[in-house]
Amino acid sequence: MNSLDDIKEIFSMQTIAVVGMSPKPERPSHYVSMYMKEQGYNIIPVNPGHNEISGIKCYPSLEEIIEPVDIVDVFRRSEYVVPIAESAINIKAKALWLQDGVINHEAAELASKSGLIVIMDDCMLRKHREI
Repeated sequence: MNSLDDIKEIFSMQTIAVVGMSPKPERPSHYVSMYMKEQGYNIIPVNPGHNEISGIKCYPSLEEIIEPVDIVDVFRRSEYVVPIAESAINIKAKALWLQDGVINHEAAELASKSGLIVIMDDCMLRKHREI
């Protein structure tokens, strides 16, 4: 898990559903997502409390997104990740990225066994800048 080859493969993908994206610019879920958007990625916010974040349509769940999703980027507490991993599998995402501090081995194993590339406890923005 978290191999450089896996990370490079993820960064070759285009569509990122961001679970837990905040409308607040000071929150990591917001500024990481906006950084990735500036790098040319298609960002899809997933947050049931909002219809739109930064002018982008926001969905209440992964299953309600109407376009294919490559990467599910998770900004939720570790104990909430298993159902998100199950949803990522259900929508046929290719990768599950758990941000800094998000650690759930059960979810990672579930996603990995279903063929998703899994990155756990790492920052997408930081890794993108390193590569």
